[in-house]
Amino acid sequence: MAPPLTFPALHASHAGIWIASPDGETRRVGKAEAVARAAETPHIMLNAPLVAQRLGYAELSGLDLLELFAFVHPARFVVPTAKGMAEVLKIPPPTGEGDHAEHGGGAQAGSSAIASQGYTPVPLHHPAGGPSPRSGEEFIASLLQTGTQTLLCTLTNPAWPEREGAWDAAQALTRLRWPWARAVSEQLPKPSEKERWLFSKLPEWEEAAPRTPPRSVVLDRVAVETQLARLTGSGAEVREGQRAFAGAAAHIFDPRVRKGEPNMLLAEAGTGIGKTLGYLAPASLWALQADGAVWISTYTKALQRQLVSEARRVYPDATQFKEKVVVRKGRENYLCLLNLEDALQGGFAGRAAILAHLVARWAAYTADGDMIGGDLPGWLPTLFRRNGSTALTDRRGECIYAGCPHYRKCFIERAARASAQADIVIANHALMMVNAARGREEASRPTRIIFDEGHHLFDAADSTFAAALTGAEMVEIRRWVIGPEGKARGRRRGLSARLADVASYDEAGGLAIEAARYAAEALPGDGWLGRVGEGMPSGPAERLLSAVRTTVYARDEGQAESGYGLETEYANLDPHLIEAIAEMMKALEALAKPLTVLGQRLEALVEEAPDWLDGAARARIEGAMASLGWRADTLRGWIALLGRGGGPVDPDFVDWLAVDRGEGREYDIGIHRHWLDPTRPVSSVVLKPVHGVLTTSATLRSGGDWDTAEARTGARHLDHGAQHFSAPSPFNYAEQAEVLVVTDIPRGDMAALAGAYAALISASQGGALGLFTAIKRLRIVHSRIADRLARDGLPLYAQHVDPIDTGTLVDIFRDDPHSSLLGTDALRDGMDVPGHSLRLVVMEQVPWPRPDILHKARRLAGGGTDYDDRIIRSRLAQAFGRLIRKADDKGHFVLLSSATPSRLLTAFPEGTRINRVTLDEAVLRIKSGLSPATIFGQGSAEEIEDEDIPF
Repeated sequence: MAPPLTFPALHASHAGIWIASPDGETRRVGKAEAVARAAETPHIMLNAPLVAQRLGYAELSGLDLLELFAFVHPARFVVPTAKGMAEVLKIPPPTGEGDHAEHGGGAQAGSSAIASQGYTPVPLHHPAGGPSPRSGEEFIASLLQTGTQTLLCTLTNPAWPEREGAWDAAQALTRLRWPWARAVSEQLPKPSEKERWLFSKLPEWEEAAPRTPPRSVVLDRVAVETQLARLTGSGAEVREGQRAFAGAAAHIFDPRVRKGEPNMLLAEAGTGIGKTLGYLAPASLWALQADGAVWISTYTKALQRQLVSEARRVYPDATQFKEKVVVRKGRENYLCLLNLEDALQGGFAGRAAILAHLVARWAAYTADGDMIGGDLPGWLPTLFRRNGSTALTDRRGECIYAGCPHYRKCFIERAARASAQADIVIANHALMMVNAARGREEASRPTRIIFDEGHHLFDAADSTFAAALTGAEMVEIRRWVIGPEGKARGRRRGLSARLADVASYDEAGGLAIEAARYAAEALPGDGWLGRVGEGMPSGPAERLLSAVRTTVYARDEGQAESGYGLETEYANLDPHLIEAIAEMMKALEALAKPLTVLGQRLEALVEEAPDWLDGAARARIEGAMASLGWRADTLRGWIALLGRGGGPVDPDFVDWLAVDRGEGREYDIGIHRHWLDPTRPVSSVVLKPVHGVLTTSATLRSGGDWDTAEARTGARHLDHGAQHFSAPSPFNYAEQAEVLVVTDIPRGDMAALAGAYAALISASQGGALGLFTAIKRLRIVHSRIADRLARDGLPLYAQHVDPIDTGTLVDIFRDDPHSSLLGTDALRDGMDVPGHSLRLVVMEQVPWPRPDILHKARRLAGGGTDYDDRIIRSRLAQAFGRLIRKADDKGHFVLLSSATPSRLLTAFPEGTRINRVTLDEAVLRIKSGLSPATIFGQGSAEEIEDEDIPF
């Protein structure tokens, strides 16, 4: 029986604001009344931060239905919209809008046009002037009341699967004054027996014998085809491109001929080939026959999720799947149980403490403890704004390993051990490179690697192998060595606390710890940014940062007013900066020396193995050694970077000084170093040690040729060349897609740009992805068109505007075929949305590379304009790839740049229709569908080759 509803509900969007009273009346109100009512009485709402933004009232608080859902159904997916909530909670729809009018718009009627609103995908060929979608906005407030009743009723259901732990969590949340606590406690029956504490009921991982090296086998190509047929299913259409791809991929599993010379295949497989199953077929067959693990690395979380789904075809039995397939991510992605315990026992306060208890509810039911991209709802941390979620993961490398009371239940350790016994390990490019560079998990180092989304290898390597001597990085080193200072709270421990037993047993080790602690005081402390900005630096590190800041601003040529980051070459340095560099080098050397000695003492301690060094202590010491090692490497890299100051340029690296800013606010200062070609270390530490590597992507050649692919993947640094394979997409792009280059939107005219986006989205009736190269322009366009589109039943969401994480924005966009989404680079690649929800891609301009110091150096080394063109064509191809994902998808790709050079239009698949049109013509084409067009490219009479190039 549903509890009596005593709360009003509030819904606010760009289309308007509605309040539903407890007695069933729903009415539209203005912002002033909504704010006043919400401040006076707690209202049910969906995503309070988003509602607060819509109302322009940042301090809004109330009864967020998403928080209640996270308590009742932890680790369960829901799209955080009224429609998504209604579908998951199975709220039955009313009989129609007439009922709403007749019965006064009660809560039951509130789900009309939301929970069951039918939708017929808008085809590319549809009649102009078709009907606009119903928004259903007026029903949402009352639907929130229905959702509340449904969730509260669940608490009394004997079959509720997430009951364990709920009572204790509710009592703790009551003490924290959680807005839902009273309503939950009134419905939640007290358990007859005391509930188990979270940390006592989590399962423990078990040690397993080291896995033997994989056997040397040669895959039979007929067997590979048979495995592929099994995975695709007996009734599936035979795709020759997929069969050829699977056969080519089998080559990487052959035994290598010489050490340091892996069997490497570069494979460009067009969209629709089915490359995932194409490489899973030989990979799973080799894992079975050789008893080895294949690591499959991706760049985006979306592809990781897709891989998990496809891998179930290989291992349909759930128990076998859990044993054979493991997802691995970096440590910073997983919940740290020691951090959570600290948060639950007083380390967090206020809203952050409420978040910690909701995360604890989730921790009891999660599959793997992955907080970023796993089964923790991506929207949950955003409900608490900046309060606490990152502090629940191991982001500072402070893990104490076996010294942790929860070590045997640690999600990170469980994943690492499971991957050592798995057949298929799904990871990401960053983890692959970090593990290889730092020598992690040597015993289970992969011999066969598949890099999907291989066109991102260069970018991943560029980030992994870079060095940054900045204030923020130095603060982290100081905290790791010294521990908490002043009024700092939390479980952070310095070296002396983590290695107290070592200091008491080994005098030399204890002296090294004390020396390191003293030397670390030269690094920036809390408040460094303010002191540097005020010209009052303290210590050698802050004096260096101050000198860097002065040099950067002195050399600025008018960019300071933009509010964005500033940089200058690390060359021709003034005496003041050179003096600061020399002082800083001495400070870093003073820190590096005792850390090196400490590492040596720890190695000796493990070798001597005193009586007190049991298995747990050994694991803790070995963990400390690994952490010491990479921090010592970091310090050596910084010393080398400083040693270059005032000296000759190292041709292998690009160095520069920078002041990092966002919207006019400084947030970091320092010296940066990147490899000119970051695939060189990739080749050395990732590729050469393994036996076989497949690097694949739909855009692997990045708008160039195979030389480009070899340069961007590290293959050109191998002693013998990689094999090449290509298979074009099977899609009929001439019938499925059209590219429109709009010629009458003046550059810099924001009113015209916003009007163009509004007209195009309206013509498509939503389902549009808008891509921007600048956040400022994105925000301006969104602010000008969101209200008018919403009034037409076309909701518009945006990165950097809506307080929602990117993954959740994509989920909302995918779930509502009439919604549209504006975003930047993160949405250009790796987003998989079905055709009925994505039928229009609009780019505001040609995605020129940002002409910063690093790009200029690579441009000079890579061929000048040709280098730029390859990057641009790759970006265009990746953006276009979001549009056509299946054989029945159709859509338009619009580029709002009249001066687009024709040579760049070869980025699109062969056969794609390309037209230069006015905005009005583009709108008509989108409304009416494809029409005959002239395909033009390099030889077009309308060529524009040199305009609008920012160099």
